[in-house]
Amino acid sequence: MSKIILTGDRPTGRLHVGHYVGSLKERVKLQNSGKFDEIYIMIADAQALTDNAEHPEKVRQNIMNVALDYLACGIDPEKANIFIQSMVPELTEFTFYYMNLVTVSRVQRNPTVKAEIQQRNFEASIPVGFFCYPISQAADITAFRATAVPVGEDQLPMLEQCKEIVHKFNSVYGETLTEPEIILPSNKACLRLPGIDGKAKMSKSLGNCIYLSDEPEDIKKKVMSMFTDPNHLRVEDPGQVEGNPVFIYLDAFCKDEYFAEFLPDYANLDELKAHYQRGGLGDVKVKKFLNNVMQAELEPIRARRKDWESRKTDVYDILKAGTEVARAKAAQTLHDVKDAMHINYFDDADLLK
Repeated sequence: MSKIILTGDRPTGRLHVGHYVGSLKERVKLQNSGKFDEIYIMIADAQALTDNAEHPEKVRQNIMNVALDYLACGIDPEKANIFIQSMVPELTEFTFYYMNLVTVSRVQRNPTVKAEIQQRNFEASIPVGFFCYPISQAADITAFRATAVPVGEDQLPMLEQCKEIVHKFNSVYGETLTEPEIILPSNKACLRLPGIDGKAKMSKSLGNCIYLSDEPEDIKKKVMSMFTDPNHLRVEDPGQVEGNPVFIYLDAFCKDEYFAEFLPDYANLDELKAHYQRGGLGDVKVKKFLNNVMQAELEPIRARRKDWESRKTDVYDILKAGTEVARAKAAQTLHDVKDAMHINYFDDADLLK
């Protein structure tokens, strides 16, 4: 069986460092591993419209932003197909059929759906499209027969629901759909990067992000304003490392070689943490080090993005070519699905009997 990746992001803004450590970095690693036969990376504009239906221009404007961020991070159009979700209409048909395999109460129990509804204040009036997006996501994954889905930890409930749909479909109609496996970042600090304000999740809507395309002065300003241990009031006070966003970011981004370059007083992150925990190390010094780390990590990404920005016609061609490949793949799977469901009427001579 072919090994296939499907993953993607909603185009509601530029991508941030939470996307990078949570999924993008892993995608590039998997893309370059040579272990996968096909890779599909989706710009999920149709899903973004489920809570932006009245502002489609917001989604439209960010299609190119997300594509640029993908290419800047190292997604290679020679190895991966970057495509636009709404330009593959077969995905809508998959969703329609899968809706009959899932109950309303099951979708309501999905922890990711509940959290997203609460975050968007949709409790009193939930758009049907938004409510059903776990089913749409299952359509996206199965349409490409994905065997692996590299995403952040918050998407685990979505993958579980997808697997349930696959099992239900195959038990009713016969073995047709492929069950996917989730691939999480190997670095636990990358599973869910907190916002710079200390909130549990970095989110564009909360305005607590460091964007991949931020300029150096913006990164510095955000890092120096980051939430830390609220009880670490004086330099001599012992500090808390666990749950401290500054140290979570260092866990996610820091390499030992950065100490030799930016903070030679310490050999590694463990030494820095130990000093902070026993007291005598101020937040400003740690933040200045984190700023240097973030600048070193993001500078090459920002440079590649600016290069691609100067070649937007090439980016457009990449999106168009990737979408054509994606649509052909989805159409083939849809043919098999309709065949299994016996709704392939004009391909079935038995209809006349």
